[in-house]
Amino acid sequence: MSKLTKVEELKTKNSPNLLTTKRFVIRKSLIGKNTIINFVNKKQENVSYNHDEVYNTHKDKFEQMNCFQKYKSYTNSNCVPKFCRNLQTIT
Repeated sequence: MSKLTKVEELKTKNSPNLLTTKRFVIRKSLIGKNTIINFVNKKQENVSYNHDEVYNTHKDKFEQMNCFQKYKSYTNSNCVPKFCRNLQTIT
């Protein structure tokens, strides 16, 4: 195995991770990982968003949710939640 050079290491750290799921999800384990999430909703619409930007914009709201406190995640299988739809990162 070859060692990564400093430049390759930085590229790897800064390049976004891509994750394909079946639903909208915000997880504590993905915070700070620079993850772009893609899912297809029930209307067969392709939705992509930057996990960190959605979380950071609505951090207080997520942290107050019982599901987020108990399970360390928030999911929505139908669509992007209304409070997140206005973000420019959601396409």
